[in-house]
Amino acid sequence: MTQQKSEGGVVPAGRGNSAPTRGDDKREGGKAIPVEEQVEQLGLPFVPAENLVGQSPTKASRRRRVDRSTMPSAEAPLADGKSEPGPPATMKGVTMRLTEALRRVAANRGAPGPDGMRIGEVQKRWPTLLPKLVRDLLEGTYMPDAVRQAMIPKGKTGQRKLGIPNVIDRVVQEAVRHEIEPLFEPSFHPSSHGFRPGRSCHSAIREAVGYLEDGAEWVVDLDMEKFFDRVNHQRLMARLALRVEHKPLLVLIGKMLKAGVVLPDGVVVTQDEGVPQGGPLSPLLSNVVLDELDHELTRRGHRFVRYADDINIFVGSERAGQRVMASATAFIEGRMRLKVNVSKSAVARPDDRHFLGFSLRRDPQTGVVEIHLSKRSRGRIAEKIVDLTRRNWGQSFPDCIQRINAYTRGWIGFFGICSEVENRKLQTLDAHIRRRLRALKLKHWKRRRSIVRALIAMGANPRTAWRRIYAGKRRIWDLSHDHVVDRALDNAYFRRCGLLSLAVLHKEMLASHRRPRQRSLFAGIP
Repeated sequence: MTQQKSEGGVVPAGRGNSAPTRGDDKREGGKAIPVEEQVEQLGLPFVPAENLVGQSPTKASRRRRVDRSTMPSAEAPLADGKSEPGPPATMKGVTMRLTEALRRVAANRGAPGPDGMRIGEVQKRWPTLLPKLVRDLLEGTYMPDAVRQAMIPKGKTGQRKLGIPNVIDRVVQEAVRHEIEPLFEPSFHPSSHGFRPGRSCHSAIREAVGYLEDGAEWVVDLDMEKFFDRVNHQRLMARLALRVEHKPLLVLIGKMLKAGVVLPDGVVVTQDEGVPQGGPLSPLLSNVVLDELDHELTRRGHRFVRYADDINIFVGSERAGQRVMASATAFIEGRMRLKVNVSKSAVARPDDRHFLGFSLRRDPQTGVVEIHLSKRSRGRIAEKIVDLTRRNWGQSFPDCIQRINAYTRGWIGFFGICSEVENRKLQTLDAHIRRRLRALKLKHWKRRRSIVRALIAMGANPRTAWRRIYAGKRRIWDLSHDHVVDRALDNAYFRRCGLLSLAVLHKEMLASHRRPRQRSLFAGIP
């Protein structure tokens, strides 16, 4: 690869007598050292964020804090660039992981790539495909095919590019990921929560809550513009080479990055930058790229939470947030050669921003930090409810309830960490779902005469039912909220039909989190 000038730069080892600042780092004076050795300088000591609630913000407490409860093990690894990496990654190790990688790829049930071969077909032919694949990988003759580009909805009007490799290429990517991940995972920053073992959106929100409780009530919300399309291959390969010493493996990753893209019209284009979303390897590569930003923010003393390319930096005032926004943008665009989306990035209160579907707010009376649904999340579930309960979808009423239940179970599994104050909004959503189902039921009954007879059979007063249903030329939606319909198709009716309640599921989830865990009687006994 041709090395550009900025890649061989140096950074100062000392700062002379200059006073330390938390803003831009003006490196003046000091001995110049290679960039590769800079990783040694980026570590700072960490303490759990929850230990600082209620304490005065001393000089020590203003340092970077980490909620160790988000770590998968009792002893959380420090991201200081000196963590013990895993065993060396080799191409032989990749070939030994191929069969397990196929099992993982099959569990994800992805779509076929440009060759049209499905996962089931690959599994049937695996005994004959595996020997040739192993031989090609060891001899260096394996060439990944181009990925199929698909467009998926992003928001109301936007679209996101998705690159779908062939099944065989996905298996190789999964094997490579499993081989090199132990080299990088121990040194990743504790505040990075995306696509990592034992971490999730929930652990990211927990850490963000800790920073608000610590007094950082302004957030610098940084949005990367087309991050996966702008990753610089040269810088990415340089960072991979710091941990991966096996050259054939680096060459293989380079081939994957340079694989072409098959557009929807069949045209194949090459790519000189970017990491296509859709392959098993791209999440790990994105963390490798952004880990440099994590350590730089730590070196500057900032408190932040990152999930993939969603970054929130927590500061104590709006003025400090503006300074951090300017300095972080300069580093991202200058050093990392990425682009910050100015229109979507902002310095604001956490309750005004959307982070992983949530917004955070401190109760003015109790001082407790509450987790709320963001405005965008409320809008999305409202749209989904409409989509699931369309009156012209042409299937049975029980099938509709099953579809709603499947969605609400998954939805509450993610958003169930909201604070108890959000339960009232969930009750409103439940009422909206029931009204949509009442309208669907009335649509199935079709004529008004059939509606009246069905309501009478369900216990409605005959005289009231005839009068209310035939009162004026009202639409189905208007009738769905008439009191005679509400009483006949009441909450108990929907419970008998098996409809799940978001509010009830939310209360059960909160209760399970509050329930103390019982310790084993034999704990501590060898």
